[in-house]
Amino acid sequence: MQVKHLLLIATLALTAACSSNDVVDENLGEDALYQQAQTDLNNKSYTSAISKLRALESRYPFGRYAEQAQLELIYAYYKNVEPEAAKSSAERFIRLHPQHPDVDYAYYLRGLASFDQDRGLVARFLPLDLTKRDPGAARDSFNEFSQLTTRFPQSRYAPDAKARMIYLRNLLAAYEVHVGHYYLQRQAYVAAANRGRYVVENFQETPSVGDGLAIMVEAYQRLTLTEPANAALETLRLNYPEHASLVKGEFVPREKESDGRSWLARATLGLIETDTPLPPGQTRANLDVQRQYQEAKSQIPSELQPDAEHAEVEDSSESADRSWWSRMTFGLFD
Repeated sequence: MQVKHLLLIATLALTAACSSNDVVDENLGEDALYQQAQTDLNNKSYTSAISKLRALESRYPFGRYAEQAQLELIYAYYKNVEPEAAKSSAERFIRLHPQHPDVDYAYYLRGLASFDQDRGLVARFLPLDLTKRDPGAARDSFNEFSQLTTRFPQSRYAPDAKARMIYLRNLLAAYEVHVGHYYLQRQAYVAAANRGRYVVENFQETPSVGDGLAIMVEAYQRLTLTEPANAALETLRLNYPEHASLVKGEFVPREKESDGRSWLARATLGLIETDTPLPPGQTRANLDVQRQYQEAKSQIPSELQPDAEHAEVEDSSESADRSWWSRMTFGLFD
């Protein structure tokens, strides 16, 4: 079934590419161009309509249909699934005609173009979780709809924009929760706690607030920070008693704590241990540096090693006695 969908997508893309070579008759007047563009829009021939609207704007920049053609060009780009072109045209119209009676329509179409930017032909046929995708377009759409509702609260497009903003806010909050769980899986507990707190502080009244609290509890418990973990857990119990992470009131971590062993040690059930488990507060990088230091120190001949009680004094005096030339050449010419 998915193969048929992909073939349909390829056919549509090929058709759009072939139909984009429309040549507009140079002898058409302003009225004729506009009427043909309207006919193309009504017939959903958006590529042809774009060609005629662009020709109308370039040939008659101060004509009676110039401003209307710019507005309808935004719509044609949006319907032709060209979000970047639609946004660029909308921003141009807003910049050139800030007092136009229909400028709120340009704001609305700009928000719609960003809103549908992640919902192209592929997303219509393939099951994609939008909460796990890059939220850049969703964030842009939220900000653009926010500008519309702030500047034109009485616009007829404001109610729809507000409804879409609620959806986008929930989407952005869910994305932050996914990132928080990613950090938990990577044992980046400080980053996970910060993400959870960000959700709680910035996305109130969204379904993800409980998930943000759960991330905070789990991250603080891994960090053995008892007080903030208990505070977050108490808030979770009080406000979200039915949350999935609470089983009979007790918190159950979602991510299993790693034992710090390598993949080879885990695959062989410990028969082949390549690395010992890390002590608390240590990282592989720290251990590597310490090992390299000890190996280098062990290779120094015993007669050249200073006494432990005089090592610090000798190191400091040696550093003070060495010339700048000696330090620059690392002692090669001492």
